Amino acid sequence: MESIRKKKEPLNNFSSGSGKFLRPIHDLLSKSSDKAMPDSVSESDLNDYYIPNYILVAGSEATSASHIPACPVIVFINSRSGGQLGGELLVTYSSLLNENQVFDLGKKAPDKVLHELYANLEKLRYAGDVLADEILKRLRIIVAGGDGTAGWLLGVVSDLKLPYPPPIATVPLGTGNNLPFAFGWGKKNPSTDRHSVLSFMEQVKNAKEMKIDSWHILMRMRIPKQGSCDPIAPLELPHSLHAFHRISEKDALNVEGCHTFRGGFWNYFSIGMDAQVSYAFHSERKLHPEKFQNQLANQSTYLKLAGTQGWFFASLSQPSSQSRNIAQLAKVKIMKKEGTWEDLNIPHRIRSIVCLNLPSFSGGLDPWGKPLRKKVRERGFTPPYVDDGLIEIVGFRDAWHGLILLAPNGHGTRLAQANRIRFEFHKGAADYTFMRIDGEPWKQPLPVDDDTVVVEISHLRQVSMLAIPGCRSRSINDLSADGSPDEESDSVEDEYDEDWEERRKFGSADTFKIPDGVDIAHLS
Repeated sequence: MESIRKKKEPLNNFSSGSGKFLRPIHDLLSKSSDKAMPDSVSESDLNDYYIPNYILVAGSEATSASHIPACPVIVFINSRSGGQLGGELLVTYSSLLNENQVFDLGKKAPDKVLHELYANLEKLRYAGDVLADEILKRLRIIVAGGDGTAGWLLGVVSDLKLPYPPPIATVPLGTGNNLPFAFGWGKKNPSTDRHSVLSFMEQVKNAKEMKIDSWHILMRMRIPKQGSCDPIAPLELPHSLHAFHRISEKDALNVEGCHTFRGGFWNYFSIGMDAQVSYAFHSERKLHPEKFQNQLANQSTYLKLAGTQGWFFASLSQPSSQSRNIAQLAKVKIMKKEGTWEDLNIPHRIRSIVCLNLPSFSGGLDPWGKPLRKKVRERGFTPPYVDDGLIEIVGFRDAWHGLILLAPNGHGTRLAQANRIRFEFHKGAADYTFMRIDGEPWKQPLPVDDDTVVVEISHLRQVSMLAIPGCRSRSINDLSADGSPDEESDSVEDEYDEDWEERRKFGSADTFKIPDGVDIAHLS
């Protein structure tokens, strides 16, 4: 490793812009590590990930290229995630790689880093630099943080529209870690020692690329005659919406007399009971950050807050405006592929709706599950692929309904699959509602005069993730030979008995209970 860092031989003819290669491309490629990997990862393999300074920092002295890395990486770490783990990972990665490959997201924004890096790579590539050309094609990103941090990086890569956009691997430093779990990277906070980090980088090198859909969300509301339509303190809009904030007057989506927000998400959007629990948790964490220093403590606090929010006896503990079902609050419409809007019938007991892109929610639960082939034929469903341009829409009635997710093949009430979905909140139906995007909740006031609040979700584009073979997420390109969906055995009933629900005398909860041992999603 040290030999690489000390090698500062001038790049022959590079400064003159002659465009001559240092050595034939096949000589360099032959030294890249495409051979079978040893049983254990050693620090001698670091050459496969290392990027020299002249690639990373424009204007640096060029060095001779004696090796092309098989898996050059750029590492972004949220040092505030996972208690002290983020800071420890920052130290470990910096000691193993060129320190200019590793970035603390609290100090430098990823969009600026990637913009500068790709501008330099393109400049060197056009000058005939073999190493720059290969790094451009092979580059992979590692991001360490919660789901919100991972979503931030996905958004940056998507928006920059880079040549050879790099696929992304996620290190789980949050509490729920739905994004890492969906692609096989686990949901428990990792070890931060050198061996663990080396092993993770080895997995990154061997991971496969998988496209995933991204979704555009638009929220529009009439400017109220009185009061404000801004989210209620202490939480603001999620980063994905707050980054755009209100759109400019010149934007084609702007409507005179309305406030319009726009953003995007990759995993899920939800309205109702789950978002309300998450809001209570995030509010408490923002007010008392010293209580939230590790994953286990966070989960324990989340469960305690859920108990105090009246989830198990909602009718006794909550105002009616908070315990209303979705059908009372909003009219829901969907569009299947490109076509016309159609009304989506929402059963009157549904109190939470999740619009799900990935098969991981609330710490690894799968609300959609795997429908039986009979259900697929009868209701026109398709298997839930992460890159098919469709979003799965699932409903939940109460706590007991949510517990079905913990049973083998359990799932929520499958409502629809759609390319677009639209919520039109009824005027005066409630003073506010709770919403959540990829683990980030907020409490949204609803104007009571003149007009409705509209939330519309539509397919946007795709971005590349890195996935461990055998992970839960499935690509439409991974269809079996006959294209048939997986058969579901001993399936939990799609709709549990309404009469049984009526006979239960313990009251109806407004959200499902999360038992011990199940992770909860939130941004870190």
